[in-house]
Amino acid sequence: MKEGIHPEFYPEAQVVCACGNTWTVGATVPVIRTDICDKCHPFFTGEQRIVDSGGQVERFMQKLEQRDRAIAEAEKRKTMATSPELTIADLELGARTEKVLAGAGIKTVGDIMAKLEQGDAVLTNLSGFGLKSLATLKKTLRSRGFALPGDEAPAEDEGPDSSEAAD
Repeated sequence: MKEGIHPEFYPEAQVVCACGNTWTVGATVPVIRTDICDKCHPFFTGEQRIVDSGGQVERFMQKLEQRDRAIAEAEKRKTMATSPELTIADLELGARTEKVLAGAGIKTVGDIMAKLEQGDAVLTNLSGFGLKSLATLKKTLRSRGFALPGDEAPAEDEGPDSSEAAD
């Protein structure tokens, strides 16, 4: 053997498991620490358990919690986006349009919906609020997910037409 190139050998190196089991082996380090051994491994013990090596289970659980929080926040944002309590300023219609609507006492989307229930003329009769403003307002509301009075509900797919199937 060549001198000076080999690591020091410890014939009585101590192996320590996370479960508390210890034994001696020959190794190049004096103490070896391990997470699992034949006394605690599920294959040898027959019991099913999660072995948390390096906090992997904890990190996984944190990722699940973050995902659940993100889903809840997205749902909350979606609900808030279609809330009748949403203010006119949140729609970003422009300063002039917002001023005209505020002057008429219309402050929330719920107020707009009530006016639209009465008809488009109620809004277009406001001084400074014309057809272009009405079209922009309706387009903005629809893009945010609001169902306006007079809009048709999306048709459900009912399958093939019975008259076509008879051909």
